[in-house]
Amino acid sequence: MIENPIVLLVAGLILGFGIFSKLTEKSIISAPMVFVAVGLIASFFLDAEVKSNVQAPWVKVVAQITLILVLFIDALHLNLKTLIRDRQLPIRLLGIGLPLTMILGTLIAIPMFPGVNIWLLTLMAFILSPTDAALGLPVVTSESVPVKIRQTINVESGLNDGIALRPILVCIAVLSGHSDDAGLSYWGIFVVKQFVFGPVVGGLVGWLGGYVVETASGKGWMNTTFQRLAAISIAILAYSFAEMIQGNGFIAAYFAGMLLGTRVKSLRENIAGFGEATAQILTLLIFLLVGVILIPMTYEAWDLPAFIYAILSLTVIRIVPVAISLIGCGMDRKTVLFIGWFGPRGIASILYLLMAVMVLGRTGNDQIFAIISLTVVLSIVLHGITAVPFTKIFSKETSS
Repeated sequence: MIENPIVLLVAGLILGFGIFSKLTEKSIISAPMVFVAVGLIASFFLDAEVKSNVQAPWVKVVAQITLILVLFIDALHLNLKTLIRDRQLPIRLLGIGLPLTMILGTLIAIPMFPGVNIWLLTLMAFILSPTDAALGLPVVTSESVPVKIRQTINVESGLNDGIALRPILVCIAVLSGHSDDAGLSYWGIFVVKQFVFGPVVGGLVGWLGGYVVETASGKGWMNTTFQRLAAISIAILAYSFAEMIQGNGFIAAYFAGMLLGTRVKSLRENIAGFGEATAQILTLLIFLLVGVILIPMTYEAWDLPAFIYAILSLTVIRIVPVAISLIGCGMDRKTVLFIGWFGPRGIASILYLLMAVMVLGRTGNDQIFAIISLTVVLSIVLHGITAVPFTKIFSKETSS
């Protein structure tokens, strides 16, 4: 008999929210907001053992699998021809905007939190640099938003998770004292491997996996159930093979979805449909854990400086680098601000926070971990309530 309260909560919430899910698609209430809120309420009734599970290995594993699958499915929905044509925007956001966000986040944090280890402040800024398009889902699904903008936000959020991970691991290694034997040449080679092996391995696994599934299905060897399960298999295989040779597993998962080797529409729909449902369940579980575990663990350190930095992280630290990276692209101010605002902090930031907690522990790091969790919570609320209304900016433009 299943008695785990978290499992029961997830099951009940998925059914309960699912009943009204169609009605919420055009409202300011999002699924992550509901799951975090219910998780927070539930935390008052759960015992301390359940709420202390943030450092349990299964939490990190669930968060990793969630991110891998979300990246794979996001990439699967891309239109490659359109992406290639409009590649300049995501390249600018990833190559200019993301590094500037990391630098600006660190520079603002240093005078705001005097006396705190600079590496710890850098770690905080890096963890808060990746974006999560799922928190503003209407933005990447609404036909009112131009395809170019939707795909730009999708690709940026899909690839910046993996790009940010390695600098984050460097910070964690320095803070934990595990980087003493690693020189500059080691980290240089390591980074090159990450960004070469990840896309290559991911692309190969995605193409080969899709080709095998398509061939087996065409010969009548593979039934629809296992076609659907292929999404999980291909995504995890891409991640694992890339990590085995020091490639970036998250980037590999994204490229696997992007270059999936099948063009049969019904087959792609089978693969995407089940993968999307599974990713949604895992994503909602993570947001429930934010309410059950992360908020109770960190809220006591949510002081005024924490709120100020969290707001700056979602606005100035994000929007200014985006605006700089898009100079010369011919975009109007409204579109630049739209892209800049919709850089929510979600699954990736939560996963990287969990990794930092597990390696570094909470002692002496509570303030920084609290700022990260506060930023994620504010992002869930603010990006959730603005996603639908802000897409109408473009719908007015298309109707005029």
